[in-house]
Amino acid sequence: MNFTRWSARLPGTQRRAARGPEGSVPAARGEYGQQLEQLGTAADTAADVPALEDFSVRELLGRLPGLVALVYGPEHRIAYVNDAYAAAFGPRPAGATVADTCPEAEDLGLLPLMDQVLRSGKPRTVKSRRTQDGGSYTVTCLPVDSHHLDGGGVLVHAADVTDHAEAAERLRASERRHRETAVTLQRSLLPQELEQPDDLRIAATYQPGGTDAAVGGDWYDVITLGAGRTALVIGDVMGRGVRAAAVMGQLRTAVRAYARLDLPPHEVLQLLDGLAAEIDASQIATCVYAIHDPNEGKLVYASAGHLPILVRDEDGTVRRAEDPTGPPLGTGGWLHTSGSIALPPGSTAVLYTDGLVERRREDIDEGVAALARALSGASGTPQVVCDRLLRALGVTAEHDDDVAVLVVQHPSRKGANAELFHNAALELLGGVEAAPRARAFASGVLASWRFPIELRDLGVLATSELVANSLQHGTPPMRLRLRRTDRRLIIEVTDGDDHLPRRRRAETEDEAGRGISIIATIASSWGSRRTPGGGKAVWCEFALPDRAD
Repeated sequence: MNFTRWSARLPGTQRRAARGPEGSVPAARGEYGQQLEQLGTAADTAADVPALEDFSVRELLGRLPGLVALVYGPEHRIAYVNDAYAAAFGPRPAGATVADTCPEAEDLGLLPLMDQVLRSGKPRTVKSRRTQDGGSYTVTCLPVDSHHLDGGGVLVHAADVTDHAEAAERLRASERRHRETAVTLQRSLLPQELEQPDDLRIAATYQPGGTDAAVGGDWYDVITLGAGRTALVIGDVMGRGVRAAAVMGQLRTAVRAYARLDLPPHEVLQLLDGLAAEIDASQIATCVYAIHDPNEGKLVYASAGHLPILVRDEDGTVRRAEDPTGPPLGTGGWLHTSGSIALPPGSTAVLYTDGLVERRREDIDEGVAALARALSGASGTPQVVCDRLLRALGVTAEHDDDVAVLVVQHPSRKGANAELFHNAALELLGGVEAAPRARAFASGVLASWRFPIELRDLGVLATSELVANSLQHGTPPMRLRLRRTDRRLIIEVTDGDDHLPRRRRAETEDEAGRGISIIATIASSWGSRRTPGGGKAVWCEFALPDRAD
């Protein structure tokens, strides 16, 4: 609107010529005259404000820093491009089609976008599309309905977001490097090769979360304790990134150190609980520590806030380890206790972290139930079972959490394989005849197992020393146990005294103190532990040749 032309018709505007040099106006005649003067002054002010109609569209669009193009018709012919567009992609001839003269439109995916806008009459936007020259643009296509545009038109506005896209890519690259560092640290802290006990078959899988998930603190471990016993561990540090992985590494190292003390599971967790609080009071961890003893056929375990162990029997029945379960490590003030679950020959136990069973908007018990159903139908080697459980629970490379799974099988041995595993035990009643009876028993058993004469002699000597030590320093009840696997001979003596022997240097004039030194010299390994309910067990092992005939 041209305010100059219309303002001449407003009352009071003619009085501007009568103003004095100081801008004063002759006194108005009456109140009506004052109102006319005020109205005229307002009109003068409005006359100085430019209107949008005073500018041409070409002038406005040409000065925009954004890239603007106007196309028309179903073939998207070019009606106009502004200076910014021409500077970015070069001038475009009017009337030419976008498909023929605008290669950048194909890079940005604009042709189908403009088709959608022309058909629907609704605007469309695509974000941060890259062209071949490396530039990035966010493009908005707006419908234009005008009788001047044959078939309708589309106004294309592109904003150059190259700097933002490059900054975002640098940030993503930094996050990728950080994640790769955390994954490398995590994997380096996990066992590079699992220990394989004589009586169990074990496999484990660790899968970090997808690229959008930070690495967590999941870990597992298998620790052979001696005398055929095995410790199984799985845990999860609550947290993400390098910090969680570092805490996990410290806890795993501590578990291995505590395991060498051959303590009951609840005592190991008690020690870990205090250590976790010292390492980082702001982070807590869940953990299950279990011990398998082939002579007992069960898992003795303690849990610190972790998910229950699942055991699949040979017939496919799945059992869940029940309480006791204490709070997570690092909370303090809790006395953990141990429980047990049967692990007979032919059964499979699964230890796992919450990433396997926890899903958004789903109760975790439902996830555990789904895992139990999957385990019921999972057979094969431990590694095959691991893979099947991951597939059944929908764990992919893009999973949103870390997953650790430890599968433990107690094989059911038959035929020739079963002949490589034997047990023999003798109750020692004490008295002067106990040692000769133990030596005679060991000699007969080792001969029946067809060991070489040299190994039989070493086994009888070790039996004599262990029994003599128990008779001298222990209390009833006393028991001798011999166990043969496909790889070792194990000799163990238990008694009712809980004082653990230690190796010491015996002087020349000493009449005692040489028994444990002799055992340590002739055996592959030896050790001792306290037994549940009081008492102790002292054992030694001999490595077998490749095949004992």
